Amino acid sequence: MLPQLGLVAVGLTGGAVAVETVFAVPGIGRTALGAAESQDLPLLQGSVLALVLLGLAAGVVAQAARHRMLGPGLRDAALSLPAPVAAEAGRLRRAVPVVCALSLMAVICWGLLLDPLRVDTAARLGAPGWAHPLGTDSLGRDVLARVGHGAAATVGVAVLVCLGSYVIAVAAGFLPRLASGAAESANAVPPVIAGILVAAILGTGTLAASLAVALVSWPPLAAHAAALVQETRAAAHLTAQRAIGSPPSWILTRHILPAVAAPVARHAVLRLPGIALALASLGFLGLGAQPPAPEWGLTLSESLPYVERAPWAALAPAAMLLLLAALAVSLSTLPAPAAGRELFAGVRRRLRGSLEGSSP
Repeated sequence: MLPQLGLVAVGLTGGAVAVETVFAVPGIGRTALGAAESQDLPLLQGSVLALVLLGLAAGVVAQAARHRMLGPGLRDAALSLPAPVAAEAGRLRRAVPVVCALSLMAVICWGLLLDPLRVDTAARLGAPGWAHPLGTDSLGRDVLARVGHGAAATVGVAVLVCLGSYVIAVAAGFLPRLASGAAESANAVPPVIAGILVAAILGTGTLAASLAVALVSWPPLAAHAAALVQETRAAAHLTAQRAIGSPPSWILTRHILPAVAAPVARHAVLRLPGIALALASLGFLGLGAQPPAPEWGLTLSESLPYVERAPWAALAPAAMLLLLAALAVSLSTLPAPAAGRELFAGVRRRLRGSLEGSSP
């Protein structure tokens, strides 16, 4: 867990930018955002440099503590432990992702049938009713329509960014020495700061926001993958495989890769709500999708000045983000599919047969 401490410190630093903006706190994150908006490059460079140094310091301390606590444990194959077996999920655990997925799909599909850009000034800040199930915003636009159409700009982009981060992380996990420098540098930049830098180069928009989040979302997965590769390579059963003459390609594809890919995939699913929230945060700060796009973060930002008169306009996109988080967490806790268990059982049977055949 120690490699994740530096990531959490950087994530809190990036999240502070949005908090400082909402509550008018004169912090370094708000200073960086104001410098980017006013094109004050020296102040922007100083603010970003301070945040990057903070992230690098947190990463160095976490890595040093990990090496200190680890010692020679992973170099001793006799101390390697088997991977824990997931317990069978109960009915309630299986029902939670189904309920969350059905709720998300119902709201999104219903919203896609409506026009998110239709303005009705007579229905401004209208309460939920038959005509507008989730009410209307400050311009009289249907909130349900904007939430449904905004799913593509928020969830769709988040899924693509998450998938790309997973592929990069698994590849970087097998080359930790080459990828460590890039991972530490990317980890030191919070998504909001990356959004500021990318917006200064490419301008604001959905493409710039997704690129900024993609550049900084893969280090946590890469750190997890590298740790799993290191632990798996030190396992005793792989030493036996090498002793009986198994080729490196067999060990890689049948033992190391399955042991790394599945846990990192679960981790990537858990990261999906965070990626969606980062995209929404960039839209909230004006660095992502621009009006009148129906993006969740932008919808939340536009509804914030009227939250006391019409809280439903701000609660709708926030509730969708919470449903997405509940869906991701519940999916990550489900047990491995039966096909995966059968595959690993077959590998164990083949290993057992090889060992028995090699004995005198």
